[in-house]
Amino acid sequence: MDFIEEIRERAKSFNKTIVYPRSSDSRVIKAARFLKDENLAYPVLIKDKADAAIPKDLDFIDPVSDQKLKQYAQRFYERRKHKGISESEALDIVKEPLFFGASMVATGDADGCVAGSVSTTGDVLRAAIQTIGLKPGSNVVSSIFLMSFDDGRVYTYGDCAVVPYPNEEQLATIAIDSAHTHQKVTGEAPKVAMLSFSTKGSAAHERIELVQNALEIVKSHNLDFAVDGELQFDAAIIPEIAQRKAPNSEVAGQAIVFIYPNLDAGNIAYKITERLAGATATGPIIQGLAKPMMDLSRGCSWEDIVNTACVCALM
Repeated sequence: MDFIEEIRERAKSFNKTIVYPRSSDSRVIKAARFLKDENLAYPVLIKDKADAAIPKDLDFIDPVSDQKLKQYAQRFYERRKHKGISESEALDIVKEPLFFGASMVATGDADGCVAGSVSTTGDVLRAAIQTIGLKPGSNVVSSIFLMSFDDGRVYTYGDCAVVPYPNEEQLATIAIDSAHTHQKVTGEAPKVAMLSFSTKGSAAHERIELVQNALEIVKSHNLDFAVDGELQFDAAIIPEIAQRKAPNSEVAGQAIVFIYPNLDAGNIAYKITERLAGATATGPIIQGLAKPMMDLSRGCSWEDIVNTACVCALM
């Protein structure tokens, strides 16, 4: 069984309710039908246009007329009134499908939300952060990509889509959240490498110090996973090089979770791994939220939407 098949099978056992805020997108409809037919999740589509066709075989919610609208709007108003919004403005905001879907997740009326096929990452994250909020212990919302290979290997890359230049506290949070995400989705104990262009002090630079400081923050939490840095990528993944560059490391040569120091490195790395090494990239998987809301690429396929929904169910 390959990785995608595995996460689909695991998602099936949870039977989670996943909402989709863009019902007029044919890819979303096709993915929802597949999820329902294969019993991978229970899909609920949120009507996003007055003239949107509603397939009779799928469950839809119209935010404008739904009985929960006022309850969601009041909750949103209480969360955001310090920003100066009125109750009527809160009502108008929550009518928007992204915010309505996020409200369903925030209140427990759905287990997760998958959005972004026709929305920007900024719009999806804004709805998620303002409505669901961050989980305890997180100071930033970030993302990972799961990079899977035909031989069964699965690596986690973070952050590759959200935080351009994290500070040391944010980088530490990204490392912790990425480790937890890897374990939730794959069932595998994470070994985390904090990456840099230096290995264990082989170079000196303020960008290296940022990674070193982030590592110390991670270690201060006394978490139950192995983490080390700063490591170059070859030292992190190749045992022979690890023996030369970091012989005393419990991660070097064995890492499966790779934390990049900035978005330049992470985004470039996952695309190189996908295009030159033939890996399948699943993501971006959003992490750091109190409850799961996933973001899709606007160029995604319906199969991508299915896979992201299954990951959402596992989280």
